[in-house]
Amino acid sequence: MHIFEQIGPLEEYLNSCREDALSIALVPTMGGLHEGHLKLIDKANECSDMVVVSVFVNPTQFAENEDFESYPKTLSEDKKLLEAIKVDAMFVPLDNEIYPDGSSQDYDVGEMGNILCGISRPIHFNGVAQVVARLFDIVKPDYSVFGEKDYQQLLMINSLVERLGIKTTIVSVPTVRESDGLAMSTRNNYLSPEDRTNAPLFYHQLVATKEAIQSGTDISSATEQAVDALSTVFDVEYVKVLNANNLTQITTSSREIIIISAVRLSEIRLIDNIVFRRSNV
Repeated sequence: MHIFEQIGPLEEYLNSCREDALSIALVPTMGGLHEGHLKLIDKANECSDMVVVSVFVNPTQFAENEDFESYPKTLSEDKKLLEAIKVDAMFVPLDNEIYPDGSSQDYDVGEMGNILCGISRPIHFNGVAQVVARLFDIVKPDYSVFGEKDYQQLLMINSLVERLGIKTTIVSVPTVRESDGLAMSTRNNYLSPEDRTNAPLFYHQLVATKEAIQSGTDISSATEQAVDALSTVFDVEYVKVLNANNLTQITTSSREIIIISAVRLSEIRLIDNIVFRRSNV
């Protein structure tokens, strides 16, 4: 595996790959790699001839009161893991490589950045847009792979690529879960043993809400029931049932539905969602 910390040598390597007519896929990560990341890499290998995995804890997507300083940093373990699965290249840049002129670029992420997670994390999606656009500019990948757990982020990146005319195909991978249903996340490492036992109730309630809607419960009632049930264990930030294509309100013609939610468990923020087809449309 080739490991790059600076842009110049990475670009030289990628240009040589392109001269050999190899297609390139990028998997952007913030490290703390787990099985969910490996599924993204598997998909990247399916899409392309060679894979670049970036590891960069992006400061611009963290607010002052968030966990930038304490975010799990497991670079040594991440390198060993990527070497073991024979990833072609790992990009581990310093801040000044990603943001040589500072991080003042302001991306208009539109209404997508102002709803759901954008309400409690108002700078988050702007920061994600900055780093993704920058990584795409550096790597110029043919494909880039993202997980569907961060569904709002996925739609925002699709919109960014379209708006900026970036010639990268965005590929998504379904949420990878632990055996008890909890969506895999680096931040799950923060959970105490007791909280880890309770955390799967989040997903189980989303499944119950889906089943209620499919059995005929109206969306408003099903949402209220979900909030009430989740509130016995979690601090509920939001539970919404929306059009999965654009996170707008459901209409009579909406076919793809998403139940999307964010909660806190002892101050640890968890997000999850379920997408399903509306059976009566």
